[in-house]
Amino acid sequence: MIRVGQGIDVHAFDETRPLILGGIRISDTGGLAGHSDADAVLHAITDALLGAAGAGDIGQYFPSDDARWKDADSAIFLREVKRVVDEMDAEIANIDVTIIAEKPKLAPFREAMRGKIASLLDLPSGHVNVKATTTDHLGFIGRGEGICAMAVVLILSS
Repeated sequence: MIRVGQGIDVHAFDETRPLILGGIRISDTGGLAGHSDADAVLHAITDALLGAAGAGDIGQYFPSDDARWKDADSAIFLREVKRVVDEMDAEIANIDVTIIAEKPKLAPFREAMRGKIASLLDLPSGHVNVKATTTDHLGFIGRGEGICAMAVVLILSS
């Protein structure tokens, strides 16, 4: 059976935090506000995998009012959701991520993010795609107020 899931995550900037996207530290400042490390890319993938598995959403597993997840590495979320997918005897076929941000420029980090995501999910890097785009200065993203990440995944289950 082919199952598709989508995930989306949005965070405002918090200049006092490091910016982490796709499990990669992009910079020491200009990060994102959030309860965990606010990695919008890993959050979107986590939600997409849960959607494909028919297993709820990230907030059900890792609620933002739970002190255990304060400043947590979002790789923990992704690995736990991989376990959910594995337990349903399914495999991840591919992941496609789009990051929407005016700043910073993400092209230099795409391959590192792709490799990190693939590594976290035990996938060949060719099964993960990471793209970045802007809103041409429109809306809150265009004004440099935050970042959005969207993910689509396909899993195959018996």
